Amino acid sequence: MIKAIQIQKSYGPLQVLKGVDLQVEKGELVSIVGASGAGKSTLLHIIGTLDKPDAGEVIMNDIRLSGLNEKELAHFRNKHIGFVFQFHHLLPEFTALENVCIPGFIAKTKESVVNNRAKELLDFLGLKDRLEHKPGQLSGGEQQRVAVARALINSPGVILADEPSGNLDTHNAKELHNLFFRLRTEMQQTFIIVTHNEDLANMADRKIVMQDGKMV
Repeated sequence: MIKAIQIQKSYGPLQVLKGVDLQVEKGELVSIVGASGAGKSTLLHIIGTLDKPDAGEVIMNDIRLSGLNEKELAHFRNKHIGFVFQFHHLLPEFTALENVCIPGFIAKTKESVVNNRAKELLDFLGLKDRLEHKPGQLSGGEQQRVAVARALINSPGVILADEPSGNLDTHNAKELHNLFFRLRTEMQQTFIIVTHNEDLANMADRKIVMQDGKMV
């Protein structure tokens, strides 16, 4: 379970988050919508430990994240949280398989275990024949599926997605959305998805609307 309690965040004089409360249960798929500048991505980054709140608390797996130092936070993030962004951020010089393996190697998991898990995930995502292709040789939809596999390599309990289909055409966006629900069902993962895509937002178990740094 994830709890965000009275999260506040400012950048200079601009208050982006104004006391946000959010609770997400295990296995729940939640979408967050709202106009640009509403604070959606900032909240997601704070939940994912990529940014720190000025006030408030995030609790995940009964752990208060504010109590962890930088090294502990990095370890927690790599083990428990998977990220999918609008831009896939794949390393162009590495193959699909190598890109997926990187977080597993960072976690110091045995190389053979990571490789086997990466191949299983890429197969599951319909990329069995693309293992040795580099990102430049893949379509946009394939690149994003590789990014999803990379997010899943350490079997995190939580997947945080920030505009995951923002760069995809309608067909690939729909495929990605269906994939998230399939993963939730088959792997029991929790999803928090920031999106402007109304179709995806409305498919979620719960849709949260943000406006001017607050839930409405």
